[in-house]
Amino acid sequence: MAVPKRKTSPMKRGFRRSADAIKAPTYVEDKDSGELRRPHHVDLKTGMYRGRQVLKVKSTEE
Repeated sequence: MAVPKRKTSPMKRGFRRSADAIKAPTYVEDKDSGELRRPHHVDLKTGMYRGRQVLKVKSTEE
């Protein structure tokens, strides 16, 4: 049976447990399209952010 040689310090224990606080990314429903998107991010399909056009959308025909 494996036995640790030294006691794990609270700092190292905290480093290991820090991944427990990571949660799944949140998504919100877009007002216009109804699709899910990340909050505070540009919608890449439409190029809209906070009601303004900030990106040119590439057409799918090209």
